[in-house]
Amino acid sequence: MKSIRDFNLSGKRVLLRADFNVPMDEQNRITDDTRVTMVLPTIRYILKEKGKLILCSHMGRPKGKKVDSLSLAPVAGHLQALLGVPVTLAPDCVGAEVTALVEKMAEGEVLLLENLRFHPEETANDPAFSGQLAKLADVYINDAFAASHRAHASVVGVAERVAEKGAGLLLQMEMDYFQKSMADPIRPLVAVIGGAKVSSKLGALENMLSKVDSMIIGGAMANTFLKSMGFQVGASKVEDDLLDTAKHFVDAAKAKGVKLYLPVDFVVADRFAADAVTKTVAFCDIPSGWMALDIGPASAILFQEALQDAKTIIWNGPMGAFEIDAFARGTMAMCRTLAAAHALSIVGGGDSNAAVKKSGEGKNISYMSTGGGAFLELMEGKVLPGVAVLDC
Repeated sequence: MKSIRDFNLSGKRVLLRADFNVPMDEQNRITDDTRVTMVLPTIRYILKEKGKLILCSHMGRPKGKKVDSLSLAPVAGHLQALLGVPVTLAPDCVGAEVTALVEKMAEGEVLLLENLRFHPEETANDPAFSGQLAKLADVYINDAFAASHRAHASVVGVAERVAEKGAGLLLQMEMDYFQKSMADPIRPLVAVIGGAKVSSKLGALENMLSKVDSMIIGGAMANTFLKSMGFQVGASKVEDDLLDTAKHFVDAAKAKGVKLYLPVDFVVADRFAADAVTKTVAFCDIPSGWMALDIGPASAILFQEALQDAKTIIWNGPMGAFEIDAFARGTMAMCRTLAAAHALSIVGGGDSNAAVKKSGEGKNISYMSTGGGAFLELMEGKVLPGVAVLDC
């Protein structure tokens, strides 16, 4: 996979696939610009090398139709303020008007194409649509790690049609950190997996079992594992159709010599609400009709001890329903544990990243991945289509 540094960009039209799918409030103001700021090094490199920068991205899920609230106009304005140079927003991402704007571009200018997903051909990886985008570029650079697990036109189709193609600085960094954490880690390697569903992370769990030295499982998915071992979990969220799978996983971990840590206590509630009645109970004493919504203090200490000697830690998924303060302590404790660890710590997934930001420990984490689904697919051992095509 070539890097952006391998190309002469001077005077060339550089089509940069970024991920500017940022959260916005009701007034269409960006509430978290992390995905914008993370691609700034690549943008500045192209401008320094005197390339003609054409940015493209999606925003939300307009389902192939123009939706004004999902326009990239706020991103164009925000980028202009960050860069200190004019950023022109094109009226579309393909078509005669866009082609005319590109033809008029001078070195060091910036053009942001309108939301790619206003066209259904983007998610369908339509050949004609891919061809239209490809004609805008002399060089194609993918810096959208968070979208690289999607075989879409701007991620795969364009790259198949542009001879000079490579990875941006962010995509390179994402892949380098994953290489350090999974393919060639400093051991012991510990995976911390949380979140709601075993089903959404089963592939990652099974793949990582042959790579990690130990594994911590928290969040609602821990309930399924505990119930599979014969414990009562009250009204807690459980995937009953995966009980046998969970039990087999526990047995497989034991057979491989992988230490598996599950919560030993929980914060339980009589209902899922901010004003619910709560109490802390042992994992085997969850009352009937109550639900486990966070790991308890003993579990937080257990997990901290499990990570004490780790040299590489990968975390994906919160320990509880941290969006409600009453059920956030376990996840906040995990944030602090990772921040204090003498280890390479890598956090991936939207919920995990949001939790780290809420804790204020972001500066003490080695790396926070910009990709949720893409990060999880790498954990599953899959090859990302947007990365594989750059090797062609």
